[in-house]
Amino acid sequence: MELCTLPYDHPDSVKLISELQQVYVARYGEVDVTPVDPAQFSAPLGHFVVGYLDDTPVACGGWRAHDVAEEALRPGDAEIKRMYVVDSLRGRGLSRVVLAALEDAARAAGRTRMVLETGTRQPEAIGLYEAAGYGRIDNFGVYRNHPDSLCYGKAL
Repeated sequence: MELCTLPYDHPDSVKLISELQQVYVARYGEVDVTPVDPAQFSAPLGHFVVGYLDDTPVACGGWRAHDVAEEALRPGDAEIKRMYVVDSLRGRGLSRVVLAALEDAARAAGRTRMVLETGTRQPEAIGLYEAAGYGRIDNFGVYRNHPDSLCYGKAL
């Protein structure tokens, strides 16, 4: 898989994010309502990648910086958002490639910890993050009090 750094609002990014939102609808009954500004995923305070196989976009993910202590978040954090691999290619390690690239980019940008929010109805995501060394942290963001929300962090 070839990873390309692209804007969050690039057509290929938008296509994959739209597919991911439909996964949320199927599993939770609604899209992810976390406020997101595409500019948050631009360097130096963010990063977004799209993975391609045979010129077809098949995976994506990004991070955005947090530099204010708020809830479980602290200065130096990079929050992972919109990690996704198309259904037909799941289980082949592509998400690990995206996750490693995001961690590397965040580390290179001076971020000190990766954080993320996922949900109880995404066991494959939970397995990925726990296998990659992420541990539970207090919930944060719009889902901080949601019973299906799980937050994780990992020092870089």
